[in-house]
Order: sequence, then structure tokens, then C-alpha cells
Amino acid sequence: MQVVVLPIVGAVGDYSRRKRQMLGIFAWTGAGATILMCLVDADSWKLGSVLFLIANLAYGASIVIYNSFLPEIAAPEERDSVSSTGWGIGFLGGGILLALNLLLYGRAASLGLTEAQAVRISLASAGLWWAVFTLIPIAAIRNRGEPRALADGQTYLSAGFRQLRHTLGQIRGYPQTLLFLLAYLAYNDGIQSVITLASQFGSEELHLPVSVLTGAILLAQFVAFFGALAFDRLARRIGNKHAVMVSLVIWSGALVYVYLALQTARQFYALAAVIGTVLGGSQALSRSIFSLMIPDGQEAEYFSIYEVSDKGSSMLGPFVFGLAVHWTGSSRVALLSLIMFFIVGLALLAKVDVRRGAIEASGA
Repeated sequence: MQVVVLPIVGAVGDYSRRKRQMLGIFAWTGAGATILMCLVDADSWKLGSVLFLIANLAYGASIVIYNSFLPEIAAPEERDSVSSTGWGIGFLGGGILLALNLLLYGRAASLGLTEAQAVRISLASAGLWWAVFTLIPIAAIRNRGEPRALADGQTYLSAGFRQLRHTLGQIRGYPQTLLFLLAYLAYNDGIQSVITLASQFGSEELHLPVSVLTGAILLAQFVAFFGALAFDRLARRIGNKHAVMVSLVIWSGALVYVYLALQTARQFYALAAVIGTVLGGSQALSRSIFSLMIPDGQEAEYFSIYEVSDKGSSMLGPFVFGLAVHWTGSSRVALLSLIMFFIVGLALLAKVDVRRGAIEASGA
């Protein structure tokens, strides 16, 4: 659904220039659906499924609009720093809420709550957290530019479809932007797969208890805050593309370490810290690089394609992992197989000329 809907959202956002309002609508719709999920029980699982779909679709749409503000609020030389700070604060906020939720769950009995009630409160708190912190950008950010004129009988939705067709044809004229999207599709699939499958590996291969797995997730969240800021400093020294390439080498090294040496809970915590360090930097700098290579006035459209490349590729890594487990019977080999995504992404990224891409996008 996101692959189909998000490009339309981006096109409508650019055409109407009402991105601030759209950000609020999508974020609060997703937050509301998340809060209502705390009311779902075994007899209303269909309602829960619908709410889950609404929340995820609204989240994707809100992120498209959110990302598209980056070129409008930060000059090119500031985008690495702004993007890294944004990602870092996001990880910090997520870590704080997760820590509070785990504390509530661990002390549920002493507070007179069942474990199920603690989980419901935690789920509702995620929606409430989302809704409250959305107030900050809504209050601080302003729409820029004037809405484009609509033809007789045309709506912003129909104009968005027309604009999307134009953009999909136009992107072929920006070969460096397209090459970066292919690189991002590859290595981001590796990143998302490692994040998704790490807990499964720890549970099934290492037989680690849930307390260790959740502790490792919490550690990665907080380390990612510092990792995003550290990679921003690295980008200032060697450039944002080369900093991302460094992070991909570290991602690859982490998978090799898992295959060769990972055995204990202490080593699993160390791996979580390494992943947290490169997680924030690779994602934050990827966003700022992409923002440099898209045409003015079409930020939301291009970031919708960027987001689709994230959502659309997220199935490939688990598919490869599953095939490797089926063929080899080893989760270690399966996790190591994900290194192909980082190697392909690294090879493609090495060929991207960010400066040339920025010039192409500017029409100079």
C-alpha cells in the first residue's frame, strides 16, 4: 500500500504546498490508530489489523513530508548536520520511551497491573508520544512557496497523479540521483534486514533470554544517538559519501564477526553497540546526500520515491535469509549472506558523483 500511495502523497504535497498541514494530518491519524490499538482483543483482531495498516501507511506518508522539509530548512552545507541531529534525537526519544515501557512492564505486578495491561499502556504511550512531539514541527515549520494553479475541474489529487507521471519520466534525466537510489535500495535492505533478524538470531541460535535481547535493543537506541553525531563529524572530514561507505564496511565487518565469533551475551551487547554506532550515521547521511540531488520544488515527490525504495526493498533481505536457512540449516550462514547487500550497495555508491548529481538536479 505504501509503494502505491506514497508517491501520490509526495506529488500532492509539492503541488499544493500544504506540506505542514499534510504532516499533521498523517502523523495524527497514525498516532490515533496506534492509540486505539490498545483496545483490541482476541475477538477484534480484524479491527486491529485495519488499525495497524492505517498506522503504518500514515507513518510512511508523514515521513515523506517530514523528510521533504530538509532542503527547505537547511542550506546544502548544513544538511549533514541537521539530518544527523534529527536522526540522533529520534533515536534518543525512541530509547527513552522504550526504557519507560520496559520499566513499566517489569514492574507491572507491583503497580497492580497485569502484563497484558502494561503492554496495552505501552502501545498507547507510543501513539501519544507520536502525537505530542508532532506538535513541535507543526508549530515551528511554515509552508514555503505558493500552491500551483489548478486547471478547470482539476483537484490536487488528480494534479498529483499527473505530476507523478511527469516526475517518474523526469528522474531518468538525473542519472546520479537514480544511481544513488539503487545503491540505497541495496544497502538499506541489508540494514533493515540485520535490524529485523538480529533478535531472531540471538534467540534461536544463541538462546539468549528476552531480557538480553531487549537490553541490546535499548543499548543500540541510545548508542545510535551518539553514532549519528559522530558520523556527522566524520562527514565533515572525509565527505558524506565516504562516511557512508565507512559505515557499510563496518556493517559488513559486523556480519563477518557474527559468523566467526559471536557466542555470548556480552558479545551480543558489543555487537548491538557497533550496530547502533553505524545505524544512525548511515541513515542520516544517506538522507542528506539524497537531498542534494533532487530538483527544487519537487522535494516531497523525490523523497516519496526514496521512501518507497526503503519499503519496497524490505522484503528482499528476509527472503535471502530464509533461503539461506533452508539450504544450509544455519542462521550464521544466513546472516552472513546479507553481506551481499552491503557489498553491492558499496560498489554502486562508490560510483555516485554527489557534486555532479547536485549540478544535474539544479539544471545548471
